Amino acid sequence: MMILYRIYQIVIMAPVLLVATILTALLSILSAVVGLGRWGGYFFPHWWARLFCVMTLVRVRVVGREHVKPGTSYVFVANHQGAYDIFSIYGYLNYQFRWMMKKSLEKIPLVGYSCKVTGHIMVDNSSPSATRRTMELAERQLRGGMSLVVFPEGARTWDGHMRPFKRGAYMLAMEFGLPVVPISIDGAFDVMPRFRKIPRWGTITLTIHKPIEPKADGRHDLGEVMAASERAIKESLPERFR
Repeated sequence: MMILYRIYQIVIMAPVLLVATILTALLSILSAVVGLGRWGGYFFPHWWARLFCVMTLVRVRVVGREHVKPGTSYVFVANHQGAYDIFSIYGYLNYQFRWMMKKSLEKIPLVGYSCKVTGHIMVDNSSPSATRRTMELAERQLRGGMSLVVFPEGARTWDGHMRPFKRGAYMLAMEFGLPVVPISIDGAFDVMPRFRKIPRWGTITLTIHKPIEPKADGRHDLGEVMAASERAIKESLPERFR
């Protein structure tokens, strides 16, 4: 069965997804050129990500969607099990958002440029002025109900266990007084962990937890919100990854 699946991946899946990726990037860039980047920067990648999951026979379940309200800006924070974290969130969160990503990802041919021009937050901490520009871009993007999705671990896990969280996403939530929504991703490590180049079929579960709201003064306690979100994410993971 696995041999047939690999043949299918090479002969059918890979060519189709390569073409889909190029078309998605080009359409996203075009939408930005004509002034529709806010819409196109989510719409086209959303269906691209769904296609990725469907063609690799990956099923995505979403639990807790009722915890978020359309039109509200959130900072979503999720654990980072593997490459399919991106496809599952893009395709199945069903919420308008932008990624907060490493600036080095701009170098990905075509895809990196499409992310930049459609308003994803490329984090540049090379200097105080660069950090300030990153914050200014984030502030512009968060207007009008836009949200951010961040992997606070900063990189994919090697063994399925969560890495220590970094403060960047939480600093943004504090700066703008936004609710933090933890998301547990379970199953992506089995589908395609960091050390594997080819995916396999499986099921990924996204568990959307209740928002961690700012305090009465509109601020968060940094240590408290980091600990609470990490705890919520871990609680929905299987015992072997806690």
